[in-house]
Amino acid sequence: MSVVGYSLTPVILSGGSGTRLWPLSRAQLPKQFLPLVSESTMLQETWQRLAGLPGLAAPLVVCNEDHRFLAAEQLREAGAVGAQVLLEPVGRNTAPAIAAAALELAAQDPEAILLVLPADHLIADLPAFHRAVGAAVALARLGKLVTFGIPPDHPATGFGYIERGAPVGEGGYAVKRFVEKPQREAAAAFLAQGGFYWNSGMFVFRAGIYLEELLRHRPDIHAASSAAWSAARRDPDFCRLGKAEFVACPSDSIDYAVMEKTAHAAVIEAGIGWNDIGSWEALWSTAERDASGNVTRGDVELESVVNSYVRAEERLVAVVGVSDLVIVETADAVLVAHKDRAQDVKLTVDSLKRKDRGEHMNHRRVYRPWGYYESLDSGSRYQVKRLMVKPGGKLSLQLHHKRSEHWVVVSGTARVTRGEEVFDLLPDQSTYLPIGTKHRLENHTQEPVYMIEVQSGDYLGEDDIERFDDIYRRD
Repeated sequence: MSVVGYSLTPVILSGGSGTRLWPLSRAQLPKQFLPLVSESTMLQETWQRLAGLPGLAAPLVVCNEDHRFLAAEQLREAGAVGAQVLLEPVGRNTAPAIAAAALELAAQDPEAILLVLPADHLIADLPAFHRAVGAAVALARLGKLVTFGIPPDHPATGFGYIERGAPVGEGGYAVKRFVEKPQREAAAAFLAQGGFYWNSGMFVFRAGIYLEELLRHRPDIHAASSAAWSAARRDPDFCRLGKAEFVACPSDSIDYAVMEKTAHAAVIEAGIGWNDIGSWEALWSTAERDASGNVTRGDVELESVVNSYVRAEERLVAVVGVSDLVIVETADAVLVAHKDRAQDVKLTVDSLKRKDRGEHMNHRRVYRPWGYYESLDSGSRYQVKRLMVKPGGKLSLQLHHKRSEHWVVVSGTARVTRGEEVFDLLPDQSTYLPIGTKHRLENHTQEPVYMIEVQSGDYLGEDDIERFDDIYRRD
């Protein structure tokens, strides 16, 4: 999609893993693709809050290749017509991701101005946010690399800080210095002194200016990002950066690579009700609380509970006589933590990884471009799954070397390919797929197909699949 003639293109960074919001956030369904504070996901909210900004182009979303179908589907649901999706084969932090986006947009419009937004932020005051964006765009037109500074209201130690310098343009300031996450005493001193902001991680600049400054200060990142962009494979849905070239790129943030080094950095004061939703405690602190200071979501019963966050996804959660806790229930895991230790949830995720457990990677329900599947039961040499194939959905033509499958349709009409046969299955009808048989499942109707799949064999892993044809272009 061409963006020539537009003044501002949102670049939404959607590559994080959100480990501190486990068990809701998982590697294959991280927090930016979850509805954490409303019925919309964080990615969708990031796009929706831009409505009404003048001269706005469709967004360019940068995400991990594994999340491409999630991103595309959620953008479609949010009405982001013409959205582009740029795929990273691996994570290399924000400087290379933004460089690839800047190269893509500069090739379409040499005057493109980027509004760089992480997909996992909460912004409560949208009119103030729009005013701040307008002021930042004006500075970007003057050649500044603009960041948004959040006025601190307490001595936070979890954010980096920006000290402002002399005024620049209309309502902006030169950046005097960036400060790493401080100790509490230093953060309190910043708050008392004034002239310091929390570093929001949001930016506005011209694509060409950013690339020039990246070349000046980190030519190695510029070269590797350029090589990955030049080697990109493009199809109607996605732009896939060159894998070998991007893997070879150094990993660094835009702050370290460019913003702390450039002479063109500016900051706009942005009192916009901002939070980066980095932990369960952050969700509790930004949500509306009841008279006892509690935040609840889902089917929750509380008795003598104070200042706690309780979330039920699958079943009733009853809590009695506790305070300052985070309790999060999902289909396959329950988290109980003190709010003061909310940042340490990532330690549990690290432990699950070391033990090669699957709960850090997927929920019981696993989304695919054709719909989803969820595990119902498993044991020695068998596994039972429930599948939903959305209208128009089509699994790949495939076979398995180590397992057979038995399909039973619960509702809808499923079209089945089994070897050389093609036939429809109606509710309560079934078919058997022996080991080594090419097969495919399709939904040609306007209603979802629900079915039960029973697998049996010596190995039931998802990697026992040989694909022959796939409309979603999966490897």
